[in-house]
Amino acid sequence: MDRVTVDDIAAEAGISRATLYRLFPGGKDVLYDALRSRSTNKFFTELDAHVAAADDLEELIVSILVESTRALRADEHLQVMLSSRPGEVLSSLGFADQPVIIEAATAFLTPRVVSFIGADRSARLAEWLVRVVLSYFFTPSAHVDLADRDSAMAFARAFVLPAFEPAPTTTR
Repeated sequence: MDRVTVDDIAAEAGISRATLYRLFPGGKDVLYDALRSRSTNKFFTELDAHVAAADDLEELIVSILVESTRALRADEHLQVMLSSRPGEVLSSLGFADQPVIIEAATAFLTPRVVSFIGADRSARLAEWLVRVVLSYFFTPSAHVDLADRDSAMAFARAFVLPAFEPAPTTTR
């Protein structure tokens, strides 16, 4: 990414350099931020389509694990960056940007979890799921494949559900 110039981007987009700067004052860094924002919004929109249909906590958790992992693996730009500059990407996404990523994903997932376990524990579960997905994405396991529904379900049943059993409903 460091070798890509504003002229390269403008030429690829079929616009002039001046037009690019009018659209993205600040140049390449502002453009990259806009692309990251667009990519993040697309990720959450697609994830929401998958998790919205969950009828119970187990289905919600499995959908979050599977669809998040699949989306990360399918992200061509992320894969190119990981293959060309793995140390830099891992340093950035693994440490410097991780609090922002965790905070945004937790904020997105928390409202989807509330109806299953209540408000008091939903943010903790959402954050934990984000951390699990990132951990298994950056350091894959020979024992757990979160992109595989059966593997993710076995993982959720063994480790997640026992820690976050749904709050009991009271009847009068």
